[in-house]
Amino acid sequence: MAQIASLKTRYYYKLLSNLVGLVINLGIQAIVPRGLGPEAYGNFHFLTNFFNQIVGFLELGTSSAFYIKLSQRQKDHGLITFYLLFMVMVLTILFFMVLVSTITPAHNSLWPGQNILYIYFAALYGGLLWVGRICTKMGDAFGLTVKTEIISILQKLMGLLIVVGLFFTDQLNIETYFYYHYIIISFMAIGQIWIIALAGRLLWPFVLPTSKKLVAYIKEFYSYSHPLFILALIALITGILDRWILQTFSGSVQQGFYSLAFQIGSVCFIFTHAMTSLIQREFSIAFANKDPQEMAKLFRNYIPTLYFIAAYLSCFVIIHAKQVIIFLGGDAYSGAILTTTIMAFYPLHMTYSHLSGSMFIATGQTRLYRNISGFFFIAGLPITYFFIAPVEQYGLGLESVGLAIKMVLIQFLIVNVQLYYNTKMLKLSFANYVIHQIVSTGTLLVLAFLSQIVINKLIVDHDLQSEIINFFLSGLLYSAGVLLLLYHLPRIAGLNKENIRQGLKFLRLSKSNEKEKSLDQ
Repeated sequence: MAQIASLKTRYYYKLLSNLVGLVINLGIQAIVPRGLGPEAYGNFHFLTNFFNQIVGFLELGTSSAFYIKLSQRQKDHGLITFYLLFMVMVLTILFFMVLVSTITPAHNSLWPGQNILYIYFAALYGGLLWVGRICTKMGDAFGLTVKTEIISILQKLMGLLIVVGLFFTDQLNIETYFYYHYIIISFMAIGQIWIIALAGRLLWPFVLPTSKKLVAYIKEFYSYSHPLFILALIALITGILDRWILQTFSGSVQQGFYSLAFQIGSVCFIFTHAMTSLIQREFSIAFANKDPQEMAKLFRNYIPTLYFIAAYLSCFVIIHAKQVIIFLGGDAYSGAILTTTIMAFYPLHMTYSHLSGSMFIATGQTRLYRNISGFFFIAGLPITYFFIAPVEQYGLGLESVGLAIKMVLIQFLIVNVQLYYNTKMLKLSFANYVIHQIVSTGTLLVLAFLSQIVINKLIVDHDLQSEIINFFLSGLLYSAGVLLLLYHLPRIAGLNKENIRQGLKFLRLSKSNEKEKSLDQ
């Protein structure tokens, strides 16, 4: 019980941090697309997506293995040293590949129409982002979530100030936007290492593992991660080709439309994404303790709730996609409205993908995880071509809308197949989780739609100021409706009334503790 209470405490802190992050990210997303414009915005995300995929392939799923092993063996300092050496090797390979590509004609085919300088910038971005994620995983593995979330909030605030400063001094462009990312990622990584070091979790000075120990680590990581090699290769090829096909047939502007829609979806996913690592840690500990009942309890208690949180945000965006695009991108992105509406469904099942997928990772079922995901990734590639390619080349010519449809469709299929195997292993009802997806999403869509209708009847003007008022009043009415729904039917979010009372009690205690601290000071 103590372990569950600890997870709940960390969950509430994550939730609070991500609420702050949501507001800040909305502010940043309201500035960056306007400052860069659709073409530069599309180029940035085309390049950074490419290198994120490359890094994801080169690390071969080892970051998940590292997180699981470190969660289980927190005093194994040699494990950290070993993975640090691996990271140096991966980054060296990454930049060697870029060097070879840019001094040969290959870069014209890989990155059509892109500046060579920005190719290097994007490679550095991909490497730094991976390093930052590893540092965050280490903090979560050591159970230092509360302190690391403070660093995360400071990082977001600093990032907002930098973006605002760049925008109002007319210095926001693709180059300075790369610099912005370098600063905030480095701040987060250094902050995480500092927190871990203060907790006495790192062994210093740096000590290389013995050759025997090094071989043992290699065998351990190979045993865990080698089934993911094929999946990593498939994900690399399909992930790059999805964006490459869009870039080739539709250009940078459509890439910008899709990128903005994807970023909006990522904002909806912000709460549940941060919780994934916490739950994965608990899954791995319960599995190591041979406690399937605990794993089933974690799955049952947290999966539906986090899905509902993602659905709460996504469903509102689905109904209000036009206003969201106007606020964040302006008229230059009006062509992204339908793409955004469709992509707003993506975070729903991305939530399930991360949380249900973490079960495969935590229990070492990487082969099954590879087979499910790999099959649908491959099946999705011809669908991408068919939806995006112009009619004269045997496609539908749907451009960014086509890629959005494909992403949502494939994600839905992957998630529910994964869900079937997880519920079977945990002896839970697969049908109940499918019904929960349908009922919760449908109910929230109805609430969002009704709130929009009610406010539209009160505000009939359609100028920008009226649209802003309409959007926020609709959000307030929608949120009030969701709170009433939770009070009378908490089961729709995987909760019960006792959960709600405990949550309110935790918030009251936290508020009381803050007051006591301020009085003491």
